[in-house]
Amino acid sequence: MTPNTLAQRAYARASAPTRTPRKLEYDVIARVTHRLKSSAKKGTSGFSDLVHALHENRQLWTILAADVADVANELPTPLRAQLFYLAEFTHHHSQKVLAGKASVRPLLEVNTAVLRGLRDNGVQAA
Repeated sequence: MTPNTLAQRAYARASAPTRTPRKLEYDVIARVTHRLKSSAKKGTSGFSDLVHALHENRQLWTILAADVADVANELPTPLRAQLFYLAEFTHHHSQKVLAGKASVRPLLEVNTAVLRGLRDNGVQAA
């Protein structure tokens, strides 16, 4: 390898966009929400996909709940409480969806509202 090639590789890595934690959160929530929405559109033929998407969504919300419950979390206390409540809601509502007693729509609305909040608080500028 020539010194020029080595230099190009080194600078190419440095020029990659930096992904902030907020941007990473946004991307994960968006991906899970998309899977949830697309699996729900399949109806009964996509039930196994829906089960998987609901599981991913519940995992996501479990992680978010643990994060906001951590005393080191710097979000305002009322926001942390609201997010924890949404995690509980997500778990309970997912059970209803799996039992065929509720629609996925409220879960999509919750995730979309969180995405909107992340976007409005600086994800797009990152």
